[in-house]
Amino acid sequence: MAQHSKPKRGSLAFSPRKRASSETPRIKSWPADGEKPCLQGFAGYKAGMTHVLVVDYRPTSTTSGQEVFVPVTILETPPMKIAAIRFYEYTPYGLKTKTEIWADNGIDELAKRLPLPKKKKEKEVKDFDEIRVLAYTEPWKITGVPKKVPDIMEIRVGGGNLEERLKFAEGLLGKEISVKDVFKVGEMIDVIAVTKGKGFQGHVKRWGVKLLHHKNRKHRRMIGTLGPWLSWVRPTVPQAGQMGYHKRTEYNKRILKIGENGEEITPAGGFPHYGIVRNEYVMLHGSVPGPVKRLIRMRHAVRYWKGVKVEEPQITYISTTSKQGV
Repeated sequence: MAQHSKPKRGSLAFSPRKRASSETPRIKSWPADGEKPCLQGFAGYKAGMTHVLVVDYRPTSTTSGQEVFVPVTILETPPMKIAAIRFYEYTPYGLKTKTEIWADNGIDELAKRLPLPKKKKEKEVKDFDEIRVLAYTEPWKITGVPKKVPDIMEIRVGGGNLEERLKFAEGLLGKEISVKDVFKVGEMIDVIAVTKGKGFQGHVKRWGVKLLHHKNRKHRRMIGTLGPWLSWVRPTVPQAGQMGYHKRTEYNKRILKIGENGEEITPAGGFPHYGIVRNEYVMLHGSVPGPVKRLIRMRHAVRYWKGVKVEEPQITYISTTSKQGV
């Protein structure tokens, strides 16, 4: 007789499924250090998706070396500005902020987001273990996002020793950086974003539980029981609630193209609900969390260790046909 198997429906890996606290996701882990100091992340805004014809770069794929159609996501990446340098020290309770150094000028746009320090304090920082920069986006430079207030975030400075990192960060203070200064074409990255919100959803849509029998009393799209007869309900019981608008990380997305001319990839009539790409852009293989116009953070891959060399892919065709059904 066959052994009965009934796996639990719905993954508990992301419980509790509550709304993200901020639309600007926080990155908790960063990749290992390299030989030279560098910024390990950048941010952009999701414009939409299209498809391209590219020579398959995956060595173990059945179509390796052949031309294949692949879906791609376009992120518009206007320059970012470095507003401050933040120093950390290791404690038994994790990283603790030690001090900050802010730029003298050139960061007045950030006043829309938070109060700026009146004067830059010249200080000599010693005995620190970690360096990160406070960078902010410039959404007023793009037309697809109706946002004028910048998004501010921390980006880790990695590579080299601490003295080299400090010198590198001081050279960036108050200046603009481009996505080309951080990433290369063909490189593997991770994307972090807040997913599309779907509001309050029921048991079946939220967890994928089975519909009850048609002879069940009064309801069908619910669960059969809340559990044993106790004074409380276990958190593992699938119930209705918030679905979507969660912070998610997708690993190992390959950069297929970094360009400056948005006309190369903008479809006829513009991307739906976004419009025309006018600044630098990044083309990623595959999909990205979140709806159009959502802030997308990128970092160097933390889990990638095999397979694909960092080399520019061979793109033979980019679809610019209308995505609006006309």
